[in-house]
Amino acid sequence: MSKIAVIGSINMDIVNQVEAFPQPGETIHGRGTSYQPGGKGANQAVAAALAGDGAIMIGAVGDDAFGGVLTDSLRSRGVDTAGVSVKAGSSGLAFITVSGSGENTIVLSAGSNGKLTEADVSGDALAGAEIALLQNEIPAQVNLHALKLCAKLGIKACYNPAPAAKIAAEALQLIDTLVVNETEAEVVSGLAVDSLEDAERAARALQAEGVGRVIVTLGGKGALALDRDGAALRVPAFKVEPADTTAAGDTFIGAYAAATAAGRTLTEALRYAAAAAAISVTRHGAQSSIPAKAEIERFLQERA
Repeated sequence: MSKIAVIGSINMDIVNQVEAFPQPGETIHGRGTSYQPGGKGANQAVAAALAGDGAIMIGAVGDDAFGGVLTDSLRSRGVDTAGVSVKAGSSGLAFITVSGSGENTIVLSAGSNGKLTEADVSGDALAGAEIALLQNEIPAQVNLHALKLCAKLGIKACYNPAPAAKIAAEALQLIDTLVVNETEAEVVSGLAVDSLEDAERAARALQAEGVGRVIVTLGGKGALALDRDGAALRVPAFKVEPADTTAAGDTFIGAYAAATAAGRTLTEALRYAAAAAAISVTRHGAQSSIPAKAEIERFLQERA
């Protein structure tokens, strides 16, 4: 049984490659379109499974043509899908546009993700888990239920509030580890984040609200972490040539969880996660870009 459970979204990503993003009212020609399994929850589950020893996925797909493809993709990458339910209607969809410089824009259609219920997240589904990963692509009340259940069962909840949204005070006190990028740190803390000092200030404000450990990912500047005792730690990013940043954040979180579950120190886990994310941005796609444990270890040895 895997030590990591992921409660979250499962999407089919419809990806359009373009030279540059269109301006409002502008029509442009794309370079091509592809259909790729994704969703923040599913991506994090794949990242955790590949970087460690498997993962449990709790989520929902539709009874459309995409549903079976999405669950098959998860299973093929070592994710246990016993906790994935099938809902009437469309699976979750993400419409992604990737520019020539590797940046992306994303429009979400919740589909089956919006139909996930508290009943779908049970103690039986979480059996054996030590860490649970959550995001903001499923209903907020389901996340709060999951946080309360994790607290009751002694499971450490790692929460990534993406897409960015405020977190209820009750929920903040149930989060063992909060992982945010600069935008999410601003939204959740209510403080501007324009520098490393701002990121640490926001992280400390969130700890004061009851969060245990706070990690702020800073893109090419690496990551800043506040451990549960308030000690600050910074890990630099690895320099690579980006091709597509889709799922980079999810890869970081999944790899971080895998490293933590394996008993690595905070520094080691952050460096492992940074390496996984660096590899992922050199490849196109979401789940297809996520590296396996052997690749991450080899990358770290080469960059030592």
